[in-house]
Amino acid sequence: MDTLFTLFPTPEALLELAPDELAPILLQLAKVRRQSGNMFWPDSVPQVTVGTGMTSANEYGYPYHTKARVEALLNETWAYLSREGYIMPAPDTNGRNGWMVLTSDGESVGSKEDFDRIRAAREFPKSLLHPSIAKKVYSAMLRGELDEAVFAAFKAVEVAVREAGGYQPADIGVALMQKAFDPKAGPLTDLTQPEGEREALAHLFAGAIGSYKNPHSHRTINLTDHREAQEQVLLATHLLRIVEARKP
Repeated sequence: MDTLFTLFPTPEALLELAPDELAPILLQLAKVRRQSGNMFWPDSVPQVTVGTGMTSANEYGYPYHTKARVEALLNETWAYLSREGYIMPAPDTNGRNGWMVLTSDGESVGSKEDFDRIRAAREFPKSLLHPSIAKKVYSAMLRGELDEAVFAAFKAVEVAVREAGGYQPADIGVALMQKAFDPKAGPLTDLTQPEGEREALAHLFAGAIGSYKNPHSHRTINLTDHREAQEQVLLATHLLRIVEARKP
């Protein structure tokens, strides 16, 4: 069974971590050290014995002179996990006596990737998304299905442009965007704006669909960067709001 010491044989390696980096590791250690009722005692989870030597670690744990810094990092990490909703006090008197349990989010963390996915989703407000895509896109991102989230967002853009411009189901993709926002005759173009700006907007819609919707239609993209996916669905939200404002 892993302990903090077997994972980080030197205190220097452990102390290089920030609390949010150590958090998923402590969660995994807590899972395997739970007792009846799925409770765990935070102080027992790391299973680190601080040695009596002043300068070197022995086979039992870290040297004594690192104790204060190690304990401070562990306490800060437990506080982070509690504040972010991954752990909470156990029910009844057990919780008042310091015993903890994992929340549903804590239970769902099986790896660092799971932890990063949940954290990225929490840091991205659902309210930023256009109402027409918010539920479907946000749910996909919570599940880590980033490809599906981006495809759904830009498919919604395509559908919105088709409906707002009065086009047929066969009108799709880049060609649809170019027709709808044609600088001279597009039903969604704003003729009060300078021609250069009208052309730029047509290029923006065509480029967005060509870059972010079409590839997902034709092949597996395997998007793994949560931030990148968030940026893309925010672009789709911006385009949807433009279409909404341009409806005849």
